Amino acid sequence: MAHDTSLSLGPFPGDAEPAYPLSGMPALRFPGRSAYVPDDEACRALWDKYGMLGNIRAHSLLVARVATALALRAFSMGHDVNVPEVHASGLLHDIAKTYCVLHGGGHAQLGASWVVQDTGNYAIAQGVFHHVYWPWKLPEGKGVLALPFFVLYADKRARHDEFVTLEERFQDLLVRYGDTEQHRRGIRQSYWQGKAVETALSKLLETPLHEDSADCWRMVQ
Repeated sequence: MAHDTSLSLGPFPGDAEPAYPLSGMPALRFPGRSAYVPDDEACRALWDKYGMLGNIRAHSLLVARVATALALRAFSMGHDVNVPEVHASGLLHDIAKTYCVLHGGGHAQLGASWVVQDTGNYAIAQGVFHHVYWPWKLPEGKGVLALPFFVLYADKRARHDEFVTLEERFQDLLVRYGDTEQHRRGIRQSYWQGKAVETALSKLLETPLHEDSADCWRMVQ
């Protein structure tokens, strides 16, 4: 029997709001920023070190491109955003994906540990660790203008190396990975979190991020 791969636009099925597994704990706070932020050459060297497949490199380039555009927009509006850190985190967010495809494991968690090991930069590692899902409630107000949410949202708009809507991205995920009700529920939960981030960023950046998908809302050059 074919499984349901539709994305309802109503409330999250079965819940008043998505469940947050760490909602009872405060979000992580890291020590001061590391002085070292890897540039493009250094990030590509890490791709080589960990044998990243070509298609994942192409996807990572797009995620970095979109996340950096969001960060630049926020920075231009006077918000405290470290754009180079956002860019590096986008490039490295799937650093462990190839290894985990071949050997199993959580690529976000493993990738974050590799980034800490190789760069010592906890801010960049936080973007890697949380690019799949943010386990706390989203921060209110300007708190969403932070590195993890730029990378998380950019990843949700990148289907392989193509910039698409959230609906297109998650329909694809449901078809490819929605083989059980538990998996489908997790995918839909991630979709609704992505919609919440999109709404918050659109308001704060004064840009309708859900529109003009063909050219990345004219923010990405």
